[in-house]
Amino acid sequence: MSTYKETVEWMFQQLPMFQRVGKDAFKKDLGRTNKLAGHLNHPEKNFKSVHVAGTNGKGSTSHMLASVLQEAGYKVGLYTSPHLKDFRERIKINGQMIDEKSVIEFVENHHTFLTENKLSFFEMSVGLAFSYFAGEEVDIAVIEVGMGGRLDSTNIIQPEVSVITNIGLDHTQFLGNSLREIAGEKAGVIKNNIPVIIGEKQKSTTPVFTEIAAERNSELIFAQDLKFEKYETDLKGNYQNKNIKSVLAAVKVLREKGWGIPEECLKNGLNNVKLHTSLQGRWDILQQKPKVICDTAHNREGLKLVITQLRKEKFNRLHIVFGVVADKKLDDILPLLPKEAIYYFSKPEIPRGLAAEDLAKSAQAFDLKGKIYNSVSKAYQSALDKALDEDLVFIGGSTFTVAEII
Repeated sequence: MSTYKETVEWMFQQLPMFQRVGKDAFKKDLGRTNKLAGHLNHPEKNFKSVHVAGTNGKGSTSHMLASVLQEAGYKVGLYTSPHLKDFRERIKINGQMIDEKSVIEFVENHHTFLTENKLSFFEMSVGLAFSYFAGEEVDIAVIEVGMGGRLDSTNIIQPEVSVITNIGLDHTQFLGNSLREIAGEKAGVIKNNIPVIIGEKQKSTTPVFTEIAAERNSELIFAQDLKFEKYETDLKGNYQNKNIKSVLAAVKVLREKGWGIPEECLKNGLNNVKLHTSLQGRWDILQQKPKVICDTAHNREGLKLVITQLRKEKFNRLHIVFGVVADKKLDDILPLLPKEAIYYFSKPEIPRGLAAEDLAKSAQAFDLKGKIYNSVSKAYQSALDKALDEDLVFIGGSTFTVAEII
């Protein structure tokens, strides 16, 4: 495994990875993660952290928090998933991706252990991130949950504060079929005596959080109940207003714990998220004339917000390049999409991608009409060729669809 490309390919080839293959990759306990942490001398104990879970908005919230802490002068680790282009996007310090050499050395140094213990892609990614952050002596790391919370490999940290942005019906085959069940899984990040922030108050989930926080003697803070002045961010989706509240609540807790975060740094951090963290794919405007927007929203709650904002845009005709993964509940998301749009159906280039023919067939039942393309890039090129200057092209449906365009 002499090259970075070979090393990452080897990681991807290990036990099925959820992002690529779906349900077979889901692990039912943290046994192997804890074993790996022990093998690495528990790097997670050598840096402070913030833990961010939720159905939607956890990526944006994590990047905002990292940007604010960076602006305040701290050396900040940031662990997120999935990546768009390069695996190293998942592991950053002050906005800089982990270097290729560190990825290669981690796998080579621990290859026997990783193989013998059948560590999954996600488990070894978390081990690599925590080991890297500890070795580079970060002041604090913002750690985004991969999926769920209770059984997520990141859930071995003892953070300064936990954040749960919101609860929606996503990954139901793993987390449960009701908001209450899913809330129970996400609430797994709530730790004894550590404050937890809930981004959005929902009638069905509030009792779950209240009960678990009480059991664990954790201060429970509902971000939307707090009064803050209005803050701006360079992340342009209207849905970011909810995420900002979660960030402000987390900053409030961190300040109370002694972290120096001056007001100016809070404002500058929120306004320079892309500059500090290189975040892409959140209501990204790729060009004007025709205007091209992409967004990684991929479940009912996320797409609802994005489509609402899309309808507020001024355009002559709307072109939508759309691709999803095979385990997506199409009956939940297709009714949200505008019937008047011209569709370009395509399959994200991963094993878990849904065939464009199947997507188009399901879409037809909801009066969504368009053509089938054998790649996202060809669908996008066709949309650009057909769109006039006053039209709008939107790319979405999956992180992986957006990744092929950016």
